[in-house]
Amino acid sequence: MRQVPHDIKPNRFAIMKLLFVCLMPLHAITSQAQSQAAYPSKPIKLILPLAVGSAVDLAARIVTQKMSANMGQSFVIENMPGAAGLIGAEKVAKAVPDGYTLGGFNDGIITMAPNLNSNMPYDSLKDFAYISLVTTVEAGLVVPANSPYKNIGQLLKAANQSPGKINYSSGGNGSPQHIGVAMIEAQTGIKMFHIPYKGATQAVQDVAAGQVDFTLLGLATAAGMVKGGKLNLIGVPMKLRHPQFPDVPTFAESGLPDFEFSTWFVLAAPSNTSPEILKQLHKEIQLALSDKETVEKLQVLGLTPRGLSPVETNELTKVNYMRYGKIIKDAKIKAE
Repeated sequence: MRQVPHDIKPNRFAIMKLLFVCLMPLHAITSQAQSQAAYPSKPIKLILPLAVGSAVDLAARIVTQKMSANMGQSFVIENMPGAAGLIGAEKVAKAVPDGYTLGGFNDGIITMAPNLNSNMPYDSLKDFAYISLVTTVEAGLVVPANSPYKNIGQLLKAANQSPGKINYSSGGNGSPQHIGVAMIEAQTGIKMFHIPYKGATQAVQDVAAGQVDFTLLGLATAAGMVKGGKLNLIGVPMKLRHPQFPDVPTFAESGLPDFEFSTWFVLAAPSNTSPEILKQLHKEIQLALSDKETVEKLQVLGLTPRGLSPVETNELTKVNYMRYGKIIKDAKIKAE
């Protein structure tokens, strides 16, 4: 029998080493796939930089309740409303991008605040991976129950006849209500007197008490007071009338063509979160929003289900960032 020369005999250790090196990439791919398939394997923290009972808080609790049931994993909601939401948003931006810390934002936090503050603790266009614009929080213009203004046309006519006499309240300088009315002023050329409060609650209460002429208010908050007879809803800044208030005209019907204004509930993760996790979460949002009971719970509160994709949400964020930036600059709005 011909013998193999000693210098070319198979080396068992070398063969095992070669096999190990070859199989390592396959092991890594398999481990990564198993890790992604296992998500979520523990509860997900959802930071809301807004108060309990706010429109975004209500929307987040309704939607994540259904997501939790579908995913078999709980969402732990942490409200962090301090510093106009900047502290909570910063915490999300600096969290580990593993899909287990998410943020629930309104557009004030990601498109308005950056245009109002020169020293932001985060960059809303770079530090977040947007998962979905989950719902829009529809707004309405409300006046005291005994107000002489029965529609927006009458209100604007009075404001035009006496510039600066008609007043409105907001949750503070640079708040969504403030910017929304600034948009009305920009479109009509009519100036009204702004009364900023430290939060929307007192701002609304003083309208109901007849001490302020009007305010813009999320329908999730306004619905109870309108139906209870404390406020009159005289217009909605939407393309179509709101199904909960079919007798209330749109702003366009009231002489403000193409005027639309709403706030958002956006679900976001820290930047560099895996695209696979973002896609999975978006899929779960869409599944939750396909549930009839969930949709009804949202709509009763004046919340419109959207479920936009990560790409769509990112693009819309950029558009509104620029849109509100111009309004804020032109109106010379400064944060408190």
